[in-house]
Amino acid sequence: MLKEIYIKNLAVIREAVIPLSENLNIFTGETGAGKSILINGINAVMGQRCSKELVRTGCDKAIITALFSDLEPDIISKLDELGISHDNSEITITREISSDGRSTARINSRTSSASVLREIGSMLINIHGQHDNQILMDSESHIKLLDSFGDNSELLEDYKESFKKLQNCARKLGELKKLEKSKAERLRYLNTVIEEIGALKLSEGEEEQLEKEYRTAGNAENIIKALRNAGQALNGDNCATELIEYAEKELEDYSGNKNISQIFERLSAVEIELSDISSEISSLCDKTEVDSQRLEYLRSRLGEINRLKKKYFCDYDGLMKLFNDSVLEYDMLENSSDNLYRLVEEKERLLHEATEKAKRLSEQREKSAESFVSGVTAELEFLNMPDVTLKVNHEKGKLTLNGMDTMEILISANRGEEPKSISKIASGGEFSRIMLALKSVLAVKDSIPTMIFDEIDTGVSGKAAQKIGIKLREIGRVRQVICVTHLSQIAVMADNHLLIEKSTVGDRTETNVYQLDFKGRVSEIARIMGGDNPSELMLETAESELLKVKELD
Repeated sequence: MLKEIYIKNLAVIREAVIPLSENLNIFTGETGAGKSILINGINAVMGQRCSKELVRTGCDKAIITALFSDLEPDIISKLDELGISHDNSEITITREISSDGRSTARINSRTSSASVLREIGSMLINIHGQHDNQILMDSESHIKLLDSFGDNSELLEDYKESFKKLQNCARKLGELKKLEKSKAERLRYLNTVIEEIGALKLSEGEEEQLEKEYRTAGNAENIIKALRNAGQALNGDNCATELIEYAEKELEDYSGNKNISQIFERLSAVEIELSDISSEISSLCDKTEVDSQRLEYLRSRLGEINRLKKKYFCDYDGLMKLFNDSVLEYDMLENSSDNLYRLVEEKERLLHEATEKAKRLSEQREKSAESFVSGVTAELEFLNMPDVTLKVNHEKGKLTLNGMDTMEILISANRGEEPKSISKIASGGEFSRIMLALKSVLAVKDSIPTMIFDEIDTGVSGKAAQKIGIKLREIGRVRQVICVTHLSQIAVMADNHLLIEKSTVGDRTETNVYQLDFKGRVSEIARIMGGDNPSELMLETAESELLKVKELD
């Protein structure tokens, strides 16, 4: 339960320590005193979004700390799961809101995220306010209320598991059926890929080895070509050797001339050198070998590999992957008819399974609805709505994630009128009592230890307000209840009565929270009944009403 709240610099609250009892806690105060700020503070420690406007003017930050004790087993289990300590079954949750809009959350002084606060907070506190009225107005949310009342979560989760399997199977079946339509064309394409690439019998690293060998073989071929050209230049027609011989013959008759003799000798030496070079070239040609067939094979294979790389827009490794993937897909498509048959059978099986589970869930919901109507009707009769007629409109249709059911709570507040949608007939006061009746029957079912009612007294007065007060006190015997009210009939029922009071200190407005003793309660109840400066008669009436409540216990 929520044992204590500490608030500092939150709007008009400068500082307040608010003790709470385990039963019914009532907050009263004049309009504008700051009762809504208390709810804002609790929302903050529950991880809800905070506005920097909540920070008291002139302050750096607002701080709200809530102390929770006597934690329920499911909450302790969740804390253990999150690695959060809970000494003596207690935790503190703190939310700091900076004036620049940033906020910090802590659980037991350990920094936490707002999402974790929301997860933990939803297990600790249930706040009823305008949001709950919106849920009641939304007929699609009614089935959740009925499932919560009927403890249908286990059946629902079991059904959802089967339904999701059915959805997944149906999706695969749909994809396979689409694939069947284009299967023939796809098979032709895959067959072409397999035949073209498969014919090459590619192996890992082959391309690199082929290119290396091709470069080596191509280089040898070029060397032989160069040697042959050089030999031709030395020994072919009009070659260098013939020209030197011709030059020698022209100078031979004048070799007795000293100057010409030197040139003649040099030409003779060149002729001998060229003859030697020619012989060496011839020898190198004989030694350098080229396997023309192998070279042609390398050229052809690399050319075919490059052609397919260009055709399929990929590299060598991509060709190998494309081939392997195509083989796998081809086999899958060839067997897809068998897969299709198996999936059709599986879908039928899952449809039957989900339908049977949906029927069991629907039957349980039918029973829950009957019990719900009986319980809530009794509560509404007690809450001064004796002519109320409650009905759950239950329709069955196709399977959805939530089963086969559509359920809407219908109500008639007047005898002789047919039950209709709550959104069409309920007034503000009726909404408050309907929601209180729902919370009353659900309080026994759920494990959330603290219930907060804000604006539960909207549109009610007199005897109806008195009945609401009694019902809140009853709920307070099984759950901690916190209620903000402006009605004396509800305030007198408090086990712990707290006054929210606004005052002026210097030039600043401050709101303080006081825990009232019996005398203080008499004064506050009398003020609510008759306004400021209540008469002696009003004080006596207030005291009498408080004593009557004590007698109820």
